[in-house]
Amino acid sequence: MTEYLITFQWDSEANVWIATSDDIPGLILESGSFDALVERVRYTVPELLELNGTGYENLPLCIQSERHERMYA
Repeated sequence: MTEYLITFQWDSEANVWIATSDDIPGLILESGSFDALVERVRYTVPELLELNGTGYENLPLCIQSERHERMYA
C-alpha cells in the first residue's frame, strides 16, 4: 500500500499554510488554518489522484508540517 507524503509549510509573509507533495502531481493548496488545510487535502487528494489516473483504496496520507519562527528580544 502506497503512503502519500504531504508537506505543510508555514509562509510567514502570507500568514498561510501551504500543502505540496512530490507524490501527488498538482497538489498545491493553502489556508490560514492548519486544520482547514487538512480538510482541504482530504477532499482534494482523491480527486487529483483520479485525474492523474492513479487508483486508490484506503488512502493513507502522511502529513509532515514545518514552521520556522524568529524571536526578537
